[in-house]
Amino acid sequence: MSKIFISFICFFIFTSVHAQINEIGVFLGGSNYIGDVGSTTYIAPNEPAFGILYKWNKSPRHAYRFSYTQSQISGDDRDSKEPGRYNRGYSFKNNIKELSAGLEFNFFDFNLHEERTKLTPYVYSGLSYFFYDDLYINSGITHKKNIKNSIAIPMTLGIKTNFARNFVLGLEVGARYTFTDNIDGSNPSNSSLPKFGNINNNDWYVFSGVTLTYTFGKKPCYCAD
Repeated sequence: MSKIFISFICFFIFTSVHAQINEIGVFLGGSNYIGDVGSTTYIAPNEPAFGILYKWNKSPRHAYRFSYTQSQISGDDRDSKEPGRYNRGYSFKNNIKELSAGLEFNFFDFNLHEERTKLTPYVYSGLSYFFYDDLYINSGITHKKNIKNSIAIPMTLGIKTNFARNFVLGLEVGARYTFTDNIDGSNPSNSSLPKFGNINNNDWYVFSGVTLTYTFGKKPCYCAD
């Protein structure tokens, strides 16, 4: 994945020349999965997650956001409160590497060139493209075939503040609705392999954590062109 990081850095350098004001930083937190194996709790981080992100603040109310995030995703039926799952005893581990781009909207004005401290809730959505392991489960044992890719719709809710000059701290929870039903190995692409669970519902994964970004760039003019 080194090529992804290099492309990301080149993108930052290019956009900083033209952008009005920029943020670059990191995401640190955890991940969990929602699907046919393991716990059915929606927000229950059980694996570490980390990433990098860039924002171009187009106005005090919205920003274009780009990110790369990766994490191991896991599920274990022994963590489920449903008797059927618990007694079945399946488990899996998968690796998610995600690129995401979209729009972040602030509920309140968040003008980073004002000296006073500001606080605002925000939402983010767009499109994510991710890589994952193609799994299948046979006789209770999880097997890995190869690497596949898919897309997902991120739906993130958070709150952020400029707690210090040139730094913004955020707390967010972001669920991803994926266009695959095989993060957990329940619906392998090979029709000859065993399937289980609800094959009509796609899988979800969730990133929960904090973002810390550094702001830079000339003062923007938020007036209409």
